[in-house]
Amino acid sequence: MAIDVILGLQWGDEGKGKIVDYLASDYDIVARFQGGPNAGHTLKFDGKKFVLHTIPSGIFRTEQKNLIGNGVVIDPITLSKELDKLREAKVTFADRLLVSRKAHLILPTHRLLDVASEHAKGKEKIGSTLKGIGPTYMDKTGRNGLRVGDINRSDFKERYKALKEKHLSLLEIYPPVDFDLAGEEARWMESLGELRQLQMVDGEYYIHQALQDGKKVLAEGAQGSMLDIDYGTYPFVTSSSTISAGVCTGLGVAPSQIGEVIGITKAYCTRVGSGPFPTELHDETGERLRKEGSEFGATTGRPRRCGWIDLPQLRYTIMVNGVTQLVMTKIDVLNVFEEIQAAVCYEIDGEETEGMPYDICDQDIQPVYETRKGWETSLDGIKTFEGLPEAAKAYVNYIEQKLGVKVTMVSTGPEREKLIVR
Repeated sequence: MAIDVILGLQWGDEGKGKIVDYLASDYDIVARFQGGPNAGHTLKFDGKKFVLHTIPSGIFRTEQKNLIGNGVVIDPITLSKELDKLREAKVTFADRLLVSRKAHLILPTHRLLDVASEHAKGKEKIGSTLKGIGPTYMDKTGRNGLRVGDINRSDFKERYKALKEKHLSLLEIYPPVDFDLAGEEARWMESLGELRQLQMVDGEYYIHQALQDGKKVLAEGAQGSMLDIDYGTYPFVTSSSTISAGVCTGLGVAPSQIGEVIGITKAYCTRVGSGPFPTELHDETGERLRKEGSEFGATTGRPRRCGWIDLPQLRYTIMVNGVTQLVMTKIDVLNVFEEIQAAVCYEIDGEETEGMPYDICDQDIQPVYETRKGWETSLDGIKTFEGLPEAAKAYVNYIEQKLGVKVTMVSTGPEREKLIVR
């Protein structure tokens, strides 16, 4: 058996949670392979809304195992809150939620460092979610981090204190910020009791054995491909590998074990926080997209920047991920538009290019658009691709033709049942 992968192809917020939730019933295991509580995967069903930050989006399917992989960074406080929400929703997870011992822990001082560092940048801030993600990954690569398996060591408190003292010394270079460290530390220590109750596994062996046993595994990514630490819009990126290559390091599997790579794109484009965004609209159209799409961050609540779909950007992330099929979400947001635009290439210094420049942060990029006809009607109740308005079908077929990858699913709303499978 191979591992299928689902990931975002833009700057995050593409609707991965809903698609993972839908697909999960076809798999035995859903495994998160990177990121942390900077993720916000939103699911809507039975008239209720759920937002997951650390737990894989397959948790609401009653038969599936869910693994928090070693590539994930975990804040025990956030995780404890998520578990409380599952209990409130009467979701049983004790025998279905597993966590890799090699996953790294986010300490309160990681969050404090994040806040202090971002605050000190002023106008140069990168748009961090302030969840401690960057400092935690820095300690991981700096070989200073604490891992989930460490909480059961006899010398855990000494290890914790040593890392905390290191962080406090680093904080001396920053101006003071408002942060209740003592209170957050008390909550963090208390939440470790919850973490200790979860099933801890050696994730790489667990996944390997599952594949040997013929189990089907779906790897779930967080954020989006354009936030990848290597191939995103650096330095306005996250601290982990958000592309399909991150599955190998985040779950401990070989490249040969990757099967389908399912890439998700909105029917338009959004971005949260700072950084380049070639098709961003600073006008009434951008505001209309934001309003129609309810474009506010599931984790931070920040309004998302909005623009038309960017085909050069998508061709780039399809290439680096090896995408085998596409999912288009939020096509219903375009219901109100008479005309829809798509960027087909960039104009830079008077020349057109379909490629992604080395550094788009300081380039004057002018998107070159093609205009498509809108459908100006609701998509509610439509269950098949053939049932879509002609203009909507033409738009999906146009995107397929431009990107060279089949669109296998089209989401017509946030609810679980509003999904057209081709």
